[in-house]
Amino acid sequence: MTNFSNRITQLFGIKYPIIQAGMIWASGWRLASAVSNAGGLGIIGAGSMYPDVLREHIRQCKAATSNPFGVNLPLLYPDIDKHIQIIMEEGVPIVFTSAGNPRTWTSLLKEKNITVVHVVSSSKFARKAEEAGCDAVVAEGFEAGGHNGREETTTLVLIPAVKRAVTIPVIAAGGIGDGRQMLAAMVLGAEGVQMGSRFVASEEASSHINFKNVVVNMQEGDTQLTLKQLTPVRLIKNSFFKQVQEAELKGASAEELQALLGRARAKKGMFEGDLEEGELEIGQVGALFDEILPAGEIVRRVWAEFCDGLANPLGK
Repeated sequence: MTNFSNRITQLFGIKYPIIQAGMIWASGWRLASAVSNAGGLGIIGAGSMYPDVLREHIRQCKAATSNPFGVNLPLLYPDIDKHIQIIMEEGVPIVFTSAGNPRTWTSLLKEKNITVVHVVSSSKFARKAEEAGCDAVVAEGFEAGGHNGREETTTLVLIPAVKRAVTIPVIAAGGIGDGRQMLAAMVLGAEGVQMGSRFVASEEASSHINFKNVVVNMQEGDTQLTLKQLTPVRLIKNSFFKQVQEAELKGASAEELQALLGRARAKKGMFEGDLEEGELEIGQVGALFDEILPAGEIVRRVWAEFCDGLANPLGK
């Protein structure tokens, strides 16, 4: 299928409704530009970047692609006002917000003609995002890696529920790593998909090769949602995960868990490659990957699988 158009491709000005998630320590300008050049929507993950670093990544991305790209902005980031200012100054066309109230910044971004999408884990928050003026929502199911919703609603349930709750386009996320999973999500009412874990295991991701290798070798059951007293996060079961689990079983307070988490634990694991003491965030779907691929090849394969699934929905 060479020509495909729906509300998501039109909203972002992209060829395929395939969006790369803005993941901390993995989503720099190299990955974002590679996905955008392949016809999807690449996103720079600002959550792990100081303001001056974000500005540099935006400028590098502009130089590397003439296609649309976006920035993912966790709204709980301490320098959020500086990030917002840089995004507006640099003319970033698309912003995905997460982990906070979309009302806080959406109207300002919209005044600058920036397309705004908010990540949600429930129908309730999807409605709030629509009321705040967001152009679309990412409905992210329990299977997803990284920070996750407390509701623990699976993608299979969440997508039709959110689709029923809002009129703006819905982008599915959580447990999507190939084209047939993409097709399933779109049959349920999504108009595009956002994939994080699949792009972690790409050549252009800035995550450490040790982490990438763990992802493509993981099995079902190797991840679990934890740290629910703080912000729920899905992690690979390593030494750090076991320390957290033991602390939770002993009834550790939120303060004690925060102390155990400390500073830069995610950087240590995903960016520096410490596979035992680092925080390794990945989705359940990583168990289905077996190779690290160029980001453009991932986009190409996912779209080819989607088209094949559309033509042969019951398989061959």
